[in-house]
Amino acid sequence: MSEEKFYWKSSKIREQIDIASQKAAPTILLKNGTCLNPYLNQWLTANIWIYEDRIVYVGDELPDHTEGTEIVDCKGQWIVPGYIEPHAHPFQLYNPHSLAKYTGEFGTTTLINDNMNLILNCDKKKALTFMKRFKNLPVHTYWWARLDLQTEIQDEDKLMAPDQMKNWIENDCVVQGGEMTGWPRLLAGDDLMLHYIQEIKRQRKRMEGHFPGASESTLTKMKLFGADADHEAMTGEEVLNRLKLGYHVALRHSSIRPDLPVLLEDMKKLNITHFDHLFFTTDGSPPAYYEEGMTNVLIKIALEHGISPMDAYKMASFNIANYYSIDHLLGSLTPGRFATLNILSNPEEPLPVSVLSKGEWLKKGGGAVNAMPKVKWEELGFSPLQLDWELTADDLQFSMPMGLKMKNAVIMEPYTVTIDSSFDELPMESDESFLALIDKKGKWRINTVLRGFAKNIHGFASSYSTSGDIILIGKNKKAMLAAFKRMNEIGGGIVLTAGKEVLHEIPLHLNGGASALDMPILIEQVRKLDYLLRERGYRFDDPIYSLFFLSSTHLPYIRITPRGIYDVKKKTILFPSIMR
Repeated sequence: MSEEKFYWKSSKIREQIDIASQKAAPTILLKNGTCLNPYLNQWLTANIWIYEDRIVYVGDELPDHTEGTEIVDCKGQWIVPGYIEPHAHPFQLYNPHSLAKYTGEFGTTTLINDNMNLILNCDKKKALTFMKRFKNLPVHTYWWARLDLQTEIQDEDKLMAPDQMKNWIENDCVVQGGEMTGWPRLLAGDDLMLHYIQEIKRQRKRMEGHFPGASESTLTKMKLFGADADHEAMTGEEVLNRLKLGYHVALRHSSIRPDLPVLLEDMKKLNITHFDHLFFTTDGSPPAYYEEGMTNVLIKIALEHGISPMDAYKMASFNIANYYSIDHLLGSLTPGRFATLNILSNPEEPLPVSVLSKGEWLKKGGGAVNAMPKVKWEELGFSPLQLDWELTADDLQFSMPMGLKMKNAVIMEPYTVTIDSSFDELPMESDESFLALIDKKGKWRINTVLRGFAKNIHGFASSYSTSGDIILIGKNKKAMLAAFKRMNEIGGGIVLTAGKEVLHEIPLHLNGGASALDMPILIEQVRKLDYLLRERGYRFDDPIYSLFFLSSTHLPYIRITPRGIYDVKKKTILFPSIMR
Protein backbone atom coordinates (compact mmCIF):
# COMPACT_ATOMS: atom_id res chain seq x y z
CA MET A 1 0.00 0.00 0.00
CA SER A 2 1.40 3.42 -0.89
CA GLU A 3 2.79 5.65 1.80
CA GLU A 4 0.94 8.61 0.28
CA LYS A 5 -2.45 7.02 1.03
CA PHE A 6 -2.49 4.39 3.79
CA TYR A 7 1.06 3.76 4.86
CA TRP A 8 0.12 2.39 8.27
CA LYS A 9 -2.40 -0.40 8.53
CA SER A 10 -5.24 -0.09 11.03
CA SER A 11 -3.64 -2.65 13.34
CA LYS A 12 -0.38 -0.70 13.34
CA ILE A 13 -2.18 2.55 14.13
CA ARG A 14 -3.82 0.80 17.11
CA GLU A 15 -0.36 -0.15 18.37
CA GLN A 16 0.74 3.48 18.00
CA ILE A 17 -2.31 4.61 19.97
CA ASP A 18 -1.34 2.20 22.75
CA ILE A 19 2.06 3.87 22.96
CA ALA A 20 0.50 7.34 23.17
CA SER A 21 -1.95 6.00 25.78
CA GLN A 22 0.92 4.85 28.03
CA LYS A 23 -0.01 1.18 27.56
CA ALA A 24 3.22 0.07 25.88
CA ALA A 25 6.80 1.22 25.43
CA PRO A 26 8.02 3.35 22.50
CA THR A 27 10.88 2.13 20.36
CA ILE A 28 12.96 5.32 20.78
CA LEU A 29 12.68 8.17 23.27
CA LEU A 30 14.42 11.48 22.49
CA LYS A 31 14.50 13.43 25.77
CA ASN A 32 14.86 17.14 26.44
CA GLY A 33 15.57 18.22 22.87
CA THR A 34 14.97 21.77 21.65
CA CYS A 35 12.57 21.08 18.79
CA LEU A 36 11.58 23.23 15.83
CA ASN A 37 7.80 23.71 15.66
CA PRO A 38 6.93 25.33 12.30
CA TYR A 39 3.26 25.75 13.24
CA LEU A 40 4.18 28.12 16.07
CA ASN A 41 7.45 29.37 14.55
CA GLN A 42 9.07 28.56 17.88
CA TRP A 43 11.73 26.32 19.37
CA LEU A 44 10.17 24.18 22.11
CA THR A 45 11.79 21.86 24.62
CA ALA A 46 10.07 18.50 24.30
CA ASN A 47 10.31 14.74 24.54
CA ILE A 48 9.68 12.81 21.32
CA TRP A 49 8.26 9.29 21.53
CA ILE A 50 8.84 7.14 18.48
CA TYR A 51 7.29 3.79 17.70
CA GLU A 52 9.10 2.02 14.87
CA ASP A 53 8.98 4.55 11.98
CA ARG A 54 6.44 7.07 13.34
CA ILE A 55 6.35 9.89 15.87
CA VAL A 56 3.55 9.12 18.33
CA TYR A 57 3.98 11.88 20.89
CA VAL A 58 5.75 15.23 21.27
CA GLY A 59 5.46 17.15 24.54
CA ASP A 60 6.42 17.44 28.19
CA GLU A 61 5.43 13.94 29.27
CA LEU A 62 7.72 10.94 29.59
CA PRO A 63 6.46 7.40 28.88
CA ASP A 64 5.52 5.17 31.79
CA HIS A 65 6.84 2.12 29.97
CA THR A 66 10.39 2.06 28.63
CA GLU A 67 11.11 -1.68 28.50
CA GLY A 68 13.37 -2.14 25.47
CA THR A 69 13.20 1.58 24.61
CA GLU A 70 16.31 3.24 23.24
CA ILE A 71 16.63 6.43 25.28
CA VAL A 72 18.68 9.34 23.90
CA ASP A 73 19.16 12.45 26.04
CA CYS A 74 19.15 15.43 23.68
CA LYS A 75 19.64 18.11 26.31
CA GLY A 76 21.68 20.92 24.79
CA GLN A 77 20.86 19.73 21.26
CA TRP A 78 18.41 20.99 18.66
CA ILE A 79 16.11 18.74 16.63
CA VAL A 80 14.79 19.66 13.17
CA PRO A 81 12.89 17.76 10.48
CA GLY A 82 14.94 15.81 7.92
CA TYR A 83 15.94 17.96 4.96
CA ILE A 84 14.20 17.58 1.60
CA GLU A 85 15.80 18.05 -1.84
CA PRO A 86 12.84 19.05 -4.08
CA HIS A 87 14.67 18.83 -7.41
CA ALA A 88 17.07 15.90 -7.66
CA HIS A 89 18.58 14.47 -10.85
CA PRO A 90 19.58 11.10 -9.34
CA PHE A 91 21.66 9.74 -12.25
CA GLN A 92 24.43 12.35 -12.50
CA LEU A 93 27.07 9.59 -12.55
CA TYR A 94 25.83 8.55 -9.10
CA ASN A 95 22.60 6.57 -8.78
CA PRO A 96 19.47 7.11 -6.64
CA HIS A 97 20.67 4.61 -4.02
CA SER A 98 24.23 5.90 -3.65
CA LEU A 99 22.97 9.50 -3.63
CA ALA A 100 20.35 8.84 -0.96
CA LYS A 101 22.77 6.84 1.18
CA TYR A 102 25.40 9.55 1.03
CA THR A 103 23.23 12.64 1.44
CA GLY A 104 21.22 10.96 4.19
CA GLU A 105 24.30 11.07 6.40
CA PHE A 106 24.31 14.86 5.90
CA GLY A 107 20.65 15.17 6.85
CA THR A 108 18.93 15.20 3.45
CA THR A 109 16.62 12.25 3.93
CA THR A 110 14.06 12.93 1.19
CA LEU A 111 14.77 13.20 -2.55
CA ILE A 112 12.21 14.17 -5.18
CA ASN A 113 13.73 12.63 -8.28
CA ASP A 114 13.77 13.19 -12.03
CA ASN A 115 12.40 10.11 -13.80
CA MET A 116 14.09 10.71 -17.19
CA ASN A 117 16.63 7.92 -16.77
CA LEU A 118 13.86 5.46 -15.87
CA ILE A 119 11.97 6.42 -19.03
CA LEU A 120 15.06 5.88 -21.19
CA ASN A 121 16.36 2.71 -19.53
CA CYS A 122 13.40 0.77 -18.12
CA ASP A 123 10.24 -0.67 -19.53
CA LYS A 124 7.04 0.27 -17.72
CA LYS A 125 7.01 -2.77 -15.43
CA LYS A 126 10.63 -2.39 -14.33
CA ALA A 127 10.22 1.35 -13.78
CA LEU A 128 7.28 0.77 -11.47
CA THR A 129 9.20 -1.98 -9.67
CA PHE A 130 12.16 0.38 -9.32
CA MET A 131 10.10 3.04 -7.58
CA LYS A 132 8.36 0.50 -5.36
CA ARG A 133 11.70 -1.02 -4.25
CA PHE A 134 13.05 2.38 -3.38
CA LYS A 135 10.03 3.11 -1.19
CA ASN A 136 11.23 0.33 1.10
CA LEU A 137 14.58 2.00 1.81
CA PRO A 138 15.08 3.83 5.13
CA VAL A 139 14.94 7.15 3.25
CA HIS A 140 12.13 8.86 1.36
CA THR A 141 12.12 8.91 -2.44
CA TYR A 142 9.49 10.52 -4.66
CA TRP A 143 9.50 11.06 -8.41
CA TRP A 144 8.56 13.42 -11.21
CA ALA A 145 6.60 12.65 -14.35
CA ARG A 146 8.50 14.28 -17.20
CA LEU A 147 6.56 15.67 -20.13
CA ASP A 148 9.59 15.91 -22.44
CA LEU A 149 13.06 14.37 -22.64
CA GLN A 150 15.27 17.47 -23.10
CA THR A 151 16.65 16.27 -26.43
CA GLU A 152 15.50 15.14 -29.87
CA ILE A 153 14.96 11.39 -29.37
CA GLN A 154 13.97 9.43 -32.45
CA ASP A 155 11.42 7.26 -30.58
CA GLU A 156 10.12 9.88 -28.16
CA ASP A 157 6.53 9.31 -29.31
CA LYS A 158 6.78 5.70 -28.10
CA LEU A 159 8.58 6.47 -24.83
CA MET A 160 6.10 9.25 -24.04
CA ALA A 161 2.98 7.57 -25.44
CA PRO A 162 -0.34 8.42 -23.71
CA ASP A 163 -0.63 5.04 -21.98
CA GLN A 164 2.91 5.39 -20.63
CA MET A 165 2.27 8.93 -19.43
CA LYS A 166 -0.91 7.85 -17.72
CA ASN A 167 1.04 5.28 -15.70
CA TRP A 168 3.55 7.90 -14.57
CA ILE A 169 1.05 10.63 -13.78
CA GLU A 170 -1.23 8.40 -11.72
CA ASN A 171 1.51 6.58 -9.82
CA ASP A 172 1.51 7.20 -6.07
CA CYS A 173 5.30 7.63 -6.04
CA VAL A 174 4.99 10.61 -8.40
CA VAL A 175 4.30 13.97 -6.76
CA GLN A 176 4.79 16.36 -9.67
CA GLY A 177 4.96 16.83 -13.39
CA GLY A 178 8.05 18.43 -14.80
CA GLU A 179 10.43 19.95 -15.04
CA MET A 180 8.70 21.74 -17.92
CA THR A 181 11.67 22.28 -20.24
CA GLY A 182 9.49 21.90 -23.34
CA TRP A 183 7.22 24.83 -22.49
CA PRO A 184 7.76 26.54 -25.89
CA ARG A 185 5.73 23.66 -27.34
CA LEU A 186 2.82 24.72 -25.14
CA LEU A 187 2.96 28.25 -26.48
CA ALA A 188 3.16 26.83 -30.01
CA GLY A 189 -0.09 24.89 -29.50
CA ASP A 190 0.90 21.43 -28.23
CA ASP A 191 -2.45 20.29 -26.83
CA LEU A 192 -1.17 16.84 -25.87
CA MET A 193 1.29 18.39 -23.42
CA LEU A 194 -1.49 20.62 -22.09
CA HIS A 195 -3.65 17.53 -21.62
CA TYR A 196 -0.90 15.89 -19.55
CA ILE A 197 -0.63 19.00 -17.39
CA GLN A 198 -4.39 18.97 -16.85
CA GLU A 199 -4.20 15.31 -15.85
CA ILE A 200 -1.41 16.12 -13.37
CA LYS A 201 -3.56 18.86 -11.86
CA ARG A 202 -6.57 16.52 -11.77
CA GLN A 203 -4.44 14.18 -9.65
CA ARG A 204 -3.83 17.18 -7.35
CA LYS A 205 -0.11 17.02 -8.02
CA ARG A 206 2.30 19.86 -8.65
CA MET A 207 3.68 21.11 -11.97
CA GLU A 208 7.25 22.41 -11.94
CA GLY A 209 8.47 24.89 -14.50
CA HIS A 210 11.87 25.50 -16.05
CA PHE A 211 11.78 29.13 -17.14
CA PRO A 212 15.24 30.73 -17.28
CA GLY A 213 15.06 34.40 -18.21
CA ALA A 214 11.29 34.26 -18.71
CA SER A 215 9.44 37.55 -19.02
CA GLU A 216 6.43 38.50 -16.90
CA SER A 217 4.23 37.71 -19.89
CA THR A 218 5.68 34.22 -20.31
CA LEU A 219 5.51 33.50 -16.57
CA THR A 220 1.86 34.60 -16.56
CA LYS A 221 1.03 32.29 -19.46
CA MET A 222 2.84 29.39 -17.80
CA LYS A 223 0.76 30.02 -14.67
CA LEU A 224 -2.37 29.75 -16.79
CA PHE A 225 -1.11 26.47 -18.22
CA GLY A 226 -0.68 25.15 -14.68
CA ALA A 227 2.89 25.79 -13.49
CA ASP A 228 3.25 25.99 -9.71
CA ALA A 229 6.97 26.52 -9.09
CA ASP A 230 10.22 27.39 -10.80
CA HIS A 231 13.89 27.00 -9.83
CA GLU A 232 15.44 29.19 -12.56
CA ALA A 233 15.46 32.60 -10.85
CA MET A 234 19.00 33.98 -11.15
CA THR A 235 18.48 37.37 -9.50
CA GLY A 236 16.46 38.69 -6.60
CA GLU A 237 14.29 40.58 -9.08
CA GLU A 238 13.40 37.29 -10.76
CA VAL A 239 12.54 35.78 -7.37
CA LEU A 240 10.30 38.77 -6.64
CA ASN A 241 8.56 38.57 -10.03
CA ARG A 242 7.77 34.89 -9.53
CA LEU A 243 6.43 35.45 -6.03
CA LYS A 244 4.23 38.30 -7.28
CA LEU A 245 2.64 35.90 -9.77
CA GLY A 246 1.98 33.23 -7.15
CA TYR A 247 4.87 30.87 -7.84
CA HIS A 248 6.74 28.88 -5.25
CA VAL A 249 10.43 29.54 -5.86
CA ALA A 250 13.32 27.12 -5.33
CA LEU A 251 16.51 29.06 -4.65
CA ARG A 252 19.23 27.24 -6.56
CA HIS A 253 22.85 26.71 -5.64
CA SER A 254 24.58 24.27 -7.99
CA SER A 255 28.01 23.65 -9.44
CA ILE A 256 27.37 25.84 -12.50
CA ARG A 257 24.79 28.16 -10.91
CA PRO A 258 26.07 28.97 -7.39
CA ASP A 259 23.40 31.64 -7.10
CA LEU A 260 22.23 31.43 -3.49
CA PRO A 261 24.41 34.19 -1.95
CA VAL A 262 23.44 36.61 -4.75
CA LEU A 263 19.76 35.73 -4.46
CA LEU A 264 19.73 36.20 -0.69
CA GLU A 265 21.50 39.56 -0.85
CA ASP A 266 19.22 40.76 -3.65
CA MET A 267 16.18 39.65 -1.67
CA LYS A 268 17.32 41.72 1.31
CA LYS A 269 17.56 44.82 -0.87
CA LEU A 270 14.09 44.12 -2.27
CA ASN A 271 12.69 43.70 1.26
CA ILE A 272 11.57 40.11 0.73
CA THR A 273 11.01 39.00 4.32
CA HIS A 274 8.35 36.31 3.94
CA PHE A 275 9.87 32.90 3.14
CA ASP A 276 6.95 30.44 3.29
CA HIS A 277 6.90 29.99 -0.49
CA LEU A 278 10.65 29.57 -0.87
CA PHE A 279 12.90 26.54 -0.62
CA PHE A 280 16.39 25.35 -1.55
CA THR A 281 17.70 23.11 -4.32
CA THR A 282 21.10 21.94 -5.59
CA ASP A 283 19.56 21.04 -8.99
CA GLY A 284 21.24 17.67 -9.52
CA SER A 285 24.87 18.72 -9.34
CA PRO A 286 27.70 16.28 -10.19
CA PRO A 287 29.28 14.11 -7.46
CA ALA A 288 32.20 16.28 -6.34
CA TYR A 289 29.84 19.16 -5.56
CA TYR A 290 28.35 17.12 -2.71
CA GLU A 291 31.60 16.43 -0.89
CA GLU A 292 30.42 18.47 2.13
CA GLY A 293 26.78 17.42 1.87
CA MET A 294 23.65 18.64 0.17
CA THR A 295 20.94 20.76 1.79
CA ASN A 296 23.01 21.34 4.93
CA VAL A 297 25.44 23.40 2.83
CA LEU A 298 22.63 25.62 1.53
CA ILE A 299 21.18 26.14 5.02
CA LYS A 300 24.64 27.20 6.19
CA ILE A 301 24.87 29.77 3.39
CA ALA A 302 21.42 31.11 4.29
CA LEU A 303 22.36 31.46 7.96
CA GLU A 304 25.58 33.28 7.01
CA HIS A 305 23.50 35.75 4.98
CA GLY A 306 21.20 36.65 7.83
CA ILE A 307 18.27 34.26 7.33
CA SER A 308 16.92 33.22 10.72
CA PRO A 309 17.39 29.56 11.71
CA MET A 310 13.60 29.13 11.85
CA ASP A 311 13.14 30.31 8.26
CA ALA A 312 16.22 28.48 6.96
CA TYR A 313 15.17 25.10 8.35
CA LYS A 314 11.59 25.57 7.18
CA MET A 315 12.88 26.32 3.67
CA ALA A 316 14.74 23.00 3.82
CA SER A 317 11.82 20.89 5.03
CA PHE A 318 8.41 22.20 6.12
CA ASN A 319 7.85 24.53 3.16
CA ILE A 320 8.66 21.74 0.70
CA ALA A 321 6.46 19.17 2.43
CA ASN A 322 3.58 21.65 2.43
CA TYR A 323 4.09 22.44 -1.24
CA TYR A 324 3.96 18.78 -2.29
CA SER A 325 1.08 17.97 0.10
CA ILE A 326 3.18 15.43 1.98
CA ASP A 327 3.18 17.48 5.18
CA HIS A 328 1.06 14.79 6.87
CA LEU A 329 4.15 12.58 6.58
CA LEU A 330 7.20 14.85 6.59
CA GLY A 331 8.44 18.33 7.38
CA SER A 332 7.63 18.68 11.07
CA LEU A 333 8.30 17.07 14.46
CA THR A 334 4.67 16.44 15.29
CA PRO A 335 2.60 13.33 16.05
CA GLY A 336 1.71 11.19 13.05
CA ARG A 337 4.72 12.14 10.96
CA PHE A 338 7.55 9.84 10.03
CA ALA A 339 10.34 9.64 12.57
CA THR A 340 12.64 11.42 10.14
CA LEU A 341 14.71 14.09 11.84
CA ASN A 342 18.14 15.61 12.36
CA ILE A 343 19.79 16.23 15.73
CA LEU A 344 22.08 19.28 15.70
CA SER A 345 24.76 20.50 18.09
CA ASN A 346 23.34 24.01 17.69
CA PRO A 347 20.97 25.78 15.26
CA GLU A 348 23.84 27.61 13.56
CA GLU A 349 25.37 24.29 12.42
CA PRO A 350 23.04 22.42 10.02
CA LEU A 351 25.39 19.43 9.64
CA PRO A 352 23.67 16.88 11.93
CA VAL A 353 25.32 15.02 14.76
CA SER A 354 22.72 12.28 14.31
CA VAL A 355 20.18 11.47 11.58
CA LEU A 356 17.07 9.38 12.04
CA SER A 357 14.99 8.38 8.99
CA LYS A 358 11.85 6.25 9.17
CA GLY A 359 12.92 5.41 12.72
CA GLU A 360 16.33 4.08 11.64
CA TRP A 361 19.64 5.72 12.45
CA LEU A 362 21.57 6.78 9.35
CA LYS A 363 24.08 8.59 11.51
CA LYS A 364 24.53 8.53 15.26
CA GLY A 365 26.86 10.55 17.44
CA GLY A 366 28.76 11.82 14.42
CA GLY A 367 29.34 8.40 12.83
CA ALA A 368 27.56 6.88 9.85
CA VAL A 369 25.40 3.81 10.40
CA ASN A 370 25.10 1.33 7.54
CA ALA A 371 21.31 1.19 7.36
CA MET A 372 20.89 1.04 3.58
CA PRO A 373 20.37 -2.43 2.08
CA LYS A 374 22.03 -3.15 -1.26
CA VAL A 375 20.14 -2.93 -4.53
CA LYS A 376 19.96 -5.81 -7.01
CA TRP A 377 20.35 -3.63 -10.05
CA GLU A 378 19.91 -6.27 -12.75
CA GLU A 379 16.45 -7.09 -11.40
CA LEU A 380 15.54 -3.46 -12.00
CA GLY A 381 16.82 -3.35 -15.58
CA PHE A 382 20.31 -1.94 -14.95
CA SER A 383 23.43 -3.83 -15.98
CA PRO A 384 26.83 -3.14 -17.58
CA LEU A 385 26.64 -1.78 -21.10
CA GLN A 386 27.25 -4.40 -23.78
CA LEU A 387 27.61 -3.01 -27.30
CA ASP A 388 27.22 -5.67 -29.99
CA TRP A 389 28.77 -3.55 -32.74
CA GLU A 390 32.24 -2.30 -33.61
CA LEU A 391 33.40 1.26 -34.13
CA THR A 392 35.74 1.65 -37.11
CA ALA A 393 37.79 4.40 -38.71
CA ASP A 394 35.03 4.79 -41.29
CA ASP A 395 32.74 6.04 -38.52
CA LEU A 396 35.14 8.88 -37.80
CA GLN A 397 34.76 10.84 -41.02
CA PHE A 398 34.31 14.57 -40.38
CA SER A 399 33.12 16.90 -43.13
CA MET A 400 30.37 18.90 -41.40
CA PRO A 401 30.49 22.60 -42.40
CA MET A 402 28.93 23.66 -39.07
CA GLY A 403 30.43 23.01 -35.66
CA LEU A 404 29.57 23.66 -32.02
CA LYS A 405 31.36 26.44 -30.14
CA MET A 406 31.28 26.38 -26.34
CA LYS A 407 30.28 29.76 -24.93
CA ASN A 408 30.42 28.31 -21.42
CA ALA A 409 29.99 24.90 -19.80
CA VAL A 410 26.49 24.39 -21.22
CA ILE A 411 25.75 27.01 -23.92
CA MET A 412 26.72 26.03 -27.48
CA GLU A 413 26.82 28.40 -30.42
CA PRO A 414 27.06 27.47 -34.12
CA TYR A 415 30.16 28.38 -36.07
CA THR A 416 31.51 27.76 -39.55
CA VAL A 417 34.21 25.07 -39.57
CA THR A 418 37.28 26.32 -41.42
CA ILE A 419 39.85 23.83 -40.16
CA ASP A 420 40.62 20.86 -42.41
CA SER A 421 39.03 17.96 -40.53
CA SER A 422 39.85 15.29 -43.11
CA PHE A 423 43.11 14.30 -41.40
CA ASP A 424 43.42 11.68 -38.64
CA GLU A 425 44.67 14.28 -36.19
CA LEU A 426 43.83 17.93 -35.57
CA PRO A 427 46.60 20.41 -34.68
CA MET A 428 47.25 20.51 -30.95
CA GLU A 429 47.56 24.30 -30.99
CA SER A 430 43.99 24.66 -32.30
CA ASP A 431 40.97 25.00 -30.02
CA GLU A 432 38.99 22.41 -31.95
CA SER A 433 38.30 18.72 -31.42
CA PHE A 434 36.48 16.02 -33.32
CA LEU A 435 33.00 15.42 -31.88
CA ALA A 436 30.74 12.45 -32.57
CA LEU A 437 27.47 11.23 -31.10
CA ILE A 438 26.85 7.57 -31.89
CA ASP A 439 23.75 5.50 -31.25
CA LYS A 440 24.29 3.04 -28.41
CA LYS A 441 22.55 0.47 -30.61
CA GLY A 442 24.93 1.25 -33.47
CA LYS A 443 22.30 2.38 -35.96
CA TRP A 444 23.28 6.02 -36.59
CA ARG A 445 25.97 8.63 -36.01
CA ILE A 446 26.43 12.39 -36.25
CA ASN A 447 29.95 13.86 -36.63
CA THR A 448 31.08 17.47 -36.36
CA VAL A 449 33.73 19.66 -34.69
CA LEU A 450 33.65 21.08 -31.16
CA ARG A 451 35.46 24.33 -30.38
CA GLY A 452 36.44 25.32 -26.85
CA PHE A 453 36.28 21.99 -24.99
CA ALA A 454 40.05 21.55 -24.65
CA LYS A 455 43.24 21.84 -26.75
CA ASN A 456 45.12 18.72 -25.75
CA ILE A 457 42.69 15.80 -25.40
CA HIS A 458 43.75 12.95 -27.69
CA GLY A 459 40.84 10.61 -27.09
CA PHE A 460 37.76 10.75 -24.88
CA ALA A 461 34.69 8.52 -24.80
CA SER A 462 31.57 8.71 -22.63
CA SER A 463 28.45 6.59 -22.45
CA TYR A 464 27.10 9.23 -20.06
CA SER A 465 24.95 11.67 -22.04
CA THR A 466 21.45 13.13 -22.13
CA SER A 467 20.10 10.33 -24.31
CA GLY A 468 22.41 7.53 -23.16
CA ASP A 469 24.19 7.44 -26.51
CA ILE A 470 27.98 7.52 -26.97
CA ILE A 471 29.95 10.78 -27.03
CA LEU A 472 33.43 10.82 -28.60
CA ILE A 473 35.74 13.84 -28.37
CA GLY A 474 39.39 14.20 -29.28
CA LYS A 475 42.19 15.39 -31.50
CA ASN A 476 43.36 11.96 -32.64
CA LYS A 477 41.08 9.41 -34.27
CA LYS A 478 43.16 6.40 -33.13
CA ALA A 479 43.07 7.65 -29.54
CA MET A 480 39.31 8.14 -29.86
CA LEU A 481 38.92 4.55 -31.09
CA ALA A 482 41.06 3.35 -28.18
CA ALA A 483 38.90 5.28 -25.71
CA PHE A 484 35.74 3.79 -27.23
CA LYS A 485 37.18 0.27 -27.10
CA ARG A 486 38.11 0.61 -23.43
CA MET A 487 34.74 2.13 -22.58
CA ASN A 488 33.06 -0.91 -24.09
CA GLU A 489 35.41 -3.32 -22.30
CA ILE A 490 34.55 -1.91 -18.87
CA GLY A 491 30.79 -2.10 -19.47
CA GLY A 492 30.25 1.60 -20.13
CA GLY A 493 31.77 4.68 -18.60
CA ILE A 494 34.06 7.63 -19.24
CA VAL A 495 37.56 7.02 -20.62
CA LEU A 496 40.41 9.45 -21.35
CA THR A 497 43.28 8.28 -23.56
CA ALA A 498 46.57 9.48 -25.02
CA GLY A 499 47.37 7.28 -27.99
CA LYS A 500 46.44 3.77 -26.84
CA GLU A 501 47.25 4.53 -23.20
CA VAL A 502 44.31 4.88 -20.83
CA LEU A 503 44.95 7.90 -18.62
CA HIS A 504 41.79 7.59 -16.53
CA GLU A 505 38.48 5.77 -16.54
CA ILE A 506 35.23 5.92 -14.59
CA PRO A 507 33.21 2.69 -14.97
CA LEU A 508 29.47 3.30 -15.25
CA HIS A 509 28.01 -0.16 -14.87
CA LEU A 510 24.36 0.90 -14.64
CA ASN A 511 23.47 0.89 -18.34
CA GLY A 512 26.51 3.05 -19.07
CA GLY A 513 24.99 6.08 -17.38
CA ALA A 514 25.71 5.74 -13.66
CA SER A 515 28.22 4.24 -11.27
CA ALA A 516 27.34 1.44 -8.87
CA LEU A 517 30.06 2.61 -6.46
CA ASP A 518 29.53 4.54 -3.25
CA MET A 519 29.73 8.32 -3.51
CA PRO A 520 33.10 8.87 -1.76
CA ILE A 521 34.87 6.61 -4.28
CA LEU A 522 33.01 8.17 -7.20
CA ILE A 523 33.85 11.67 -5.99
CA GLU A 524 37.56 10.83 -6.10
CA GLN A 525 37.23 9.39 -9.60
CA VAL A 526 35.43 12.52 -10.83
CA ARG A 527 37.94 14.85 -9.16
CA LYS A 528 40.78 13.10 -10.99
CA LEU A 529 38.94 13.39 -14.31
CA ASP A 530 38.32 17.08 -13.68
CA TYR A 531 42.02 17.62 -12.93
CA LEU A 532 43.17 15.77 -16.05
CA LEU A 533 40.73 17.61 -18.31
CA ARG A 534 41.73 21.01 -16.92
CA GLU A 535 45.38 20.06 -17.34
CA ARG A 536 44.56 19.54 -21.01
CA GLY A 537 42.70 22.80 -21.49
CA TYR A 538 39.14 22.46 -20.19
CA ARG A 539 38.36 25.87 -18.65
CA PHE A 540 34.68 26.02 -17.78
CA ASP A 541 32.71 25.34 -14.59
CA ASP A 542 32.00 21.64 -14.84
CA PRO A 543 32.94 19.05 -17.50
CA ILE A 544 30.25 16.61 -16.34
CA TYR A 545 27.57 19.19 -17.07
CA SER A 546 29.22 19.91 -20.43
CA LEU A 547 28.91 16.25 -21.41
CA PHE A 548 25.30 16.01 -20.31
CA PHE A 549 24.13 19.21 -21.96
CA LEU A 550 25.74 18.65 -25.36
CA SER A 551 22.41 17.14 -26.46
CA SER A 552 20.00 19.09 -24.23
CA THR A 553 17.61 21.06 -26.42
CA HIS A 554 16.20 23.27 -23.65
CA LEU A 555 19.38 25.39 -23.76
CA PRO A 556 20.59 27.67 -26.59
CA TYR A 557 21.66 27.71 -29.30
CA ILE A 558 22.65 24.54 -31.11
CA ARG A 559 22.90 20.90 -30.02
CA ILE A 560 24.12 17.55 -31.26
CA THR A 561 21.20 15.13 -30.84
CA PRO A 562 20.18 11.63 -31.93
CA ARG A 563 18.24 13.18 -34.79
CA GLY A 564 21.15 15.38 -35.89
CA ILE A 565 22.46 18.93 -35.41
CA TYR A 566 19.54 20.83 -33.91
CA ASP A 567 18.78 24.56 -33.91
CA VAL A 568 17.08 25.20 -30.57
CA LYS A 569 15.55 28.56 -31.45
CA LYS A 570 14.16 27.51 -34.82
CA LYS A 571 13.34 23.99 -33.56
CA THR A 572 14.70 22.42 -36.73
CA ILE A 573 17.23 19.76 -37.66
CA LEU A 574 20.01 21.49 -39.59
CA PHE A 575 21.98 18.34 -40.46
CA PRO A 576 20.38 14.93 -39.90
CA SER A 577 22.17 11.99 -38.32
CA ILE A 578 23.59 9.40 -40.72
CA MET A 579 22.66 5.73 -40.74
CA ARG A 580 25.68 3.48 -40.19
